[in-house]
Amino acid sequence: MFIFIVAALLGGIMALALISIKFLFSEHLAKKFYRLFATADLIFIVIILGGWAIRSLVPQWFVSFFGNVATVFLTAQLICGVLVICAIIARFFYRRFQKPTKFNPERRRILAYGMIYPLMSLAISLYGNRIEKNSDVENFFDVPIKNLPPELEGFKLAQISDIHLGAYFSLERLEKLLQRIADAKPDLLAITGDIFDDVGMNPAAIKLVDSFNDKFKFGIFYIHGNHEYLRNIQAIEAALAQTKIHWLVNQSENVTSKLYILGVDYPKRAPITSTADKEREQLFAETRKNFVDKAAENVPDDAIKILLAHHPEFIDDGAERNFALTLTGHTHGSQIGIFGIPLLPVFKYTRGVVKIGDSLGYVHVGNGSWFPFRFGCPPEIAYFTLRRA
Repeated sequence: MFIFIVAALLGGIMALALISIKFLFSEHLAKKFYRLFATADLIFIVIILGGWAIRSLVPQWFVSFFGNVATVFLTAQLICGVLVICAIIARFFYRRFQKPTKFNPERRRILAYGMIYPLMSLAISLYGNRIEKNSDVENFFDVPIKNLPPELEGFKLAQISDIHLGAYFSLERLEKLLQRIADAKPDLLAITGDIFDDVGMNPAAIKLVDSFNDKFKFGIFYIHGNHEYLRNIQAIEAALAQTKIHWLVNQSENVTSKLYILGVDYPKRAPITSTADKEREQLFAETRKNFVDKAAENVPDDAIKILLAHHPEFIDDGAERNFALTLTGHTHGSQIGIFGIPLLPVFKYTRGVVKIGDSLGYVHVGNGSWFPFRFGCPPEIAYFTLRRA
């Protein structure tokens, strides 16, 4: 299914690029560009699909280099196609209200200032791949809580998520990210899954995260995402067991005073995105309920509860139980947004704050990605400060 979706997407980009060429260049130049781009796109598609089939044999440096080049090349074509379609529509409506001019097929076919479109598209693609995806921003939120004990006033925790260690996120970058958070001196760091995503790098990454545990007053709390289950989960758990990381699997831990951190596992049959399959959605809801109920065992009713979960629909479960805060990830915020609004909202909750009653939920946009491009959705470090309502 994954290969089919990728192949369909790449084919769509190729078709869009070829259509765009028709409206950007004269007939003579268009024929040359047709052959050039069709050949290049086919080569990229063959390497991408072939590389996926033998991915265990492909060296990391090649994945990083080729992945970034392919992303810039193909994303630029996609952006160019969208810009050309928007320009064609705008031109159509503009000419509907203008005085008729003598018909000229060549003039009507070619858009004015044609080179602006590919140049602008390439600039956006390079920005999203080389700059924004590597530029973590800091976002700060207050969490109002009724009857918050005085000693918890001002308690601050940081959240990172979806780091996806591998070709596009190195151990060096992870160390710099952790040090940056430690320098901000939050009381606690929460990591909501999809961090240990490379079999070769995972052992060193776990040791690195563990080395930062004592730099936070109450340590580092971690829960699994779906990608840990794709990267030898048994080895990951064996390594975690040798650390001081607070690793929670449908468990809770008393942090201080009346504050409890609850952490739930990633349900194996969870829908990757929102689903219209009622039977699967019901099973997912039941699994979520069971996980949260198990995590909440032995937690006092009057405790301040913060839930860590990977899938964002756990926000509903946290709100149903009136948890003060539920922190999630998984969606990457769609990685593409306009004015803070996700362009691909395929999840029930895709990005940012979700307020349900007195309960606050948050969907983290992630720090890494397996598709190396972000636009209007930079990676983030989210900080949450408990305040008395």
